Amino acid sequence: MTVDQEGVLRRYAAAVERAHAELTELDRHSGDGDFGDNLRGGLRDALRRYEKFGGAPFAALSEVFLDEVGGTSGPLFGLLFSELARALEADGSVRGWADGTAAGLAAIQRVGEAEVGDRTLVDALSPAAGALREGGDSAFARAAEDASKAAAATADLRARMGRASYVGDRAKGGADPGALGVALLFQAIAEGAFEKGAARGAE
Repeated sequence: MTVDQEGVLRRYAAAVERAHAELTELDRHSGDGDFGDNLRGGLRDALRRYEKFGGAPFAALSEVFLDEVGGTSGPLFGLLFSELARALEADGSVRGWADGTAAGLAAIQRVGEAEVGDRTLVDALSPAAGALREGGDSAFARAAEDASKAAAATADLRARMGRASYVGDRAKGGADPGALGVALLFQAIAEGAFEKGAARGAE
């Protein structure tokens, strides 16, 4: 099953618009409060770039987040988008999404050195990568569910990486905003896969 990348970009941008206040509040709780602005601004710019120049949606995301989005999270999300763009160019099926997610996770861990349990976006990205690697018709739904559960669970973790590590246990009680940002992405992907499957079933 292939998933429309443009639909994912638009759904993701809309989801982040709705979650902006929550993402900002969570980052104020554990960081400097700019994550919501950075993620929303990057998605707005990527959507404008895609609408103006066309090409691959995830290539637009990669360019914007690697080159223009500030903060710690901008380049890390840019690495994920870059690896997804590269993998999806070769294979738009579940396998391509799985390969891109796994490569993005590896790149992020190589640069940021975070592991599962450190209370970062890796906590949500790793289980999503695992679910996609298993494949099957429900892979996208499993990836979204696993990422969402893992993001919520970061509320109970002590941060060991990033700005949140400076505040120690005070960061507990709210989910890591980066992990939530990843969960929103995979929810957008799963929604696209569901609509694709529903449309195919109605034929």
